[in-house]
Amino acid sequence: MEQGTLFLVGTPIGNLKDITIRAVETLKSVDFVACEDTRHSMVLLNFYDIKKPLFSIHKFNEKKECEKVEKLLLEGKSVAYISDAGMPIINDPGFVLSNYIMSKGLKMEVIPGPTALTTALVGGGIFEDKFSFLGFLPEKNVDKQKLLEPFKNLDSTLCFYSSSHNLNDDLNFLFKQLGDRKVVVANELTKKFEKYFKGTLSGFQIENPKGEFVVMVEGTKPTSPLNDLSVEQHFDFYINQGMSKMEAIKAVAKDRKLKKDEVYKHFVN
Repeated sequence: MEQGTLFLVGTPIGNLKDITIRAVETLKSVDFVACEDTRHSMVLLNFYDIKKPLFSIHKFNEKKECEKVEKLLLEGKSVAYISDAGMPIINDPGFVLSNYIMSKGLKMEVIPGPTALTTALVGGGIFEDKFSFLGFLPEKNVDKQKLLEPFKNLDSTLCFYSSSHNLNDDLNFLFKQLGDRKVVVANELTKKFEKYFKGTLSGFQIENPKGEFVVMVEGTKPTSPLNDLSVEQHFDFYINQGMSKMEAIKAVAKDRKLKKDEVYKHFVN
C-alpha cells in the first residue's frame, strides 16, 4: 500500500480570500484535516465548502495525535495540517508534528501561504534587505534581554510578534535596550481596520491596543570609522590611497550614506 502524505498548509491571516488555489485544492483532496483549533478552522473550511473529518492537535495531546497521523499515513490516507492563521511552524504549532513525521521517514509536503511577518515587512516601509525574526518576546525581562542581546547591533530590521496585553511593555523594553530607533507596528493585517503605526521608540505607545501585532524596529546603521573625520579629511584619505577624485567622492558618499552631489559640492569653488 502506498503511503499517504502530510500536507502543511498555509491559511489566511485575516481575510479569508487570501488563500492559494493549491491550498484549497489540497484541503478538498485530503482524507483528514488536523488543526490547531477546530472551532476556528471550521470558519475557513465552511467558507470554501470543505467537508472533511477534522481533529485538533495541541500541546496537551501532541504525542497521541502524532501517532494517529502516522497511522493514517501508513494506511495510505492523506492529512492536511493547518494552524489558526498563516503558516504552520512560523511562530505557530506544527513543529512537533512535522518533525515526528519526518523522523518516521513518511512523506510531507508544504503548501505555502501568507504570514503576518512578511505582510508587515512589505507594508511597513522599514525593511531594506535583511531582517531577523524573534517571535514573541518572553514574559520576564531577564529572558527578554537574553533573547535580544545577540541581535542588538545587527543592521537588519528586527521583527517581533506581540499581543495586546504585552505590546506597550514590549515597546518600552525595546526602547530601553535599543535606543531611539524607527519603529513600525502593524495591526489587523488584511482585515477591514488594518493599520500601521509609525514613529520612533522613544515614548511610542499604542492607545487601547487590541488583537495581535507585528513590531518592526530598524537595525543599527553601520558606519565607517572614517566618518569621524571631516568630509575633506575623508576625501583626502582616499586620494592618498591612489583613488581618482571621482572615485574618492563615490567612496565618501557610500561611507556616509550621502548622495554623490552632496559630497561633490564640498570641492566646488
